Amino acid sequence: MPIRLAIVDEQTLIRYGLREFIAQHPDIEIVAECESAAHAQRMIATVRPDVVTVEARLPDGDGLGLAREFRDRYADLGIVVLTAQHEDDVLFQALEIGVSAFVAKSAPLEEMLAAIRHAAVAASSFTASGLAMALERRRSIQDRLTLSRREQEVLRLLRDGLSIPAIAMTMFISHSTAKTYVARLYEKLGAANRAQALMTAMRYGLIDYQQQAPSPIPFPRRAGRATPASTSARRDPAS
Repeated sequence: MPIRLAIVDEQTLIRYGLREFIAQHPDIEIVAECESAAHAQRMIATVRPDVVTVEARLPDGDGLGLAREFRDRYADLGIVVLTAQHEDDVLFQALEIGVSAFVAKSAPLEEMLAAIRHAAVAASSFTASGLAMALERRRSIQDRLTLSRREQEVLRLLRDGLSIPAIAMTMFISHSTAKTYVARLYEKLGAANRAQALMTAMRYGLIDYQQQAPSPIPFPRRAGRATPASTSARRDPAS
């Protein structure tokens, strides 16, 4: 029985190329295709393919987010992520989501064929031709970005949304020392602000992403001094 394949890709040329290529291999049959995330969920629920290929960037949504939804809903579905740009961070996101394979659109056609066949028999096992090199690059960068125990703690507190005064309170250090730690951390990560520092740290696995960050520890106000709401709202929490 042939592998039942569905395709999610906005590019007509890619879909046509896959159809022509797959037609030469009787062990794979294309049963459905669409060009957007909006139609993909209904398509997969209707045809129930063995494997789906998903473009990492779709015109109406994030292909990786769609792949995550597929994995959450269909544990046995083989998922092959295709990307026009073979970026390490996209590869690691695909790995963390739990897709079956990650293939660059510039890869040889035989690599695509192998990924589809792999996904059909080992949906929960990840494969990517550049994984070993990507892991080596990440290790090299992580070595260069090695943080001290104190810097790691500051990074976690920044991730959790704490301001510099709150960081100082939490770590039992002075405000100036906390400010120095944050400045050093920004310098090491090549960042100009909190957002850039966290993006770099997440990209290289120094911290994990948390959707629900704990509420910052309230910083006690001195009696008789009130901070206007408008001023507080404009203040950078890392300043």
